[in-house]
Amino acid sequence: MADEQPEATTKQQFNNFNDSIIAEFRANGGKVGGQFEGMTMLLLRTKGARSGLPRTTPTAYLRDGERYVVIASKGGADTNPAWYHNLVSAPTARIEVGTETLDVAVREVHGDERDRLYAKQAEIIPGFAEYQVKTKRLIPVIALTKV
Repeated sequence: MADEQPEATTKQQFNNFNDSIIAEFRANGGKVGGQFEGMTMLLLRTKGARSGLPRTTPTAYLRDGERYVVIASKGGADTNPAWYHNLVSAPTARIEVGTETLDVAVREVHGDERDRLYAKQAEIIPGFAEYQVKTKRLIPVIALTKV
């Protein structure tokens, strides 16, 4: 039981952190401060792949034409974030960008297209280049297109 407590506490702290970002995002028309000030962020609304429960995750994005591109970096961890599994298990999701809510089609991009988009995000937010170096996995890139 004692071994489970630190993980539960860490998960709760992470959820509280995300909840505060979500509240700030919604209160300020899609803008947040602190370590994320000036970053393009959206709220990714998915359904849990196993639970079926609604999930909302703040994440950085970049625009590629009409598409919103999100990167499943998880800070360079060796596992994908839960939201990635939620996205690939469903063909659509909902995002909040600024004050707009959009239904989007979900498509993971691969090969040269993935590499181009990842490099573009790493140019805007250099931490993404570090994330790829930290992990053995190829970090997934997801394109979200308004439906």
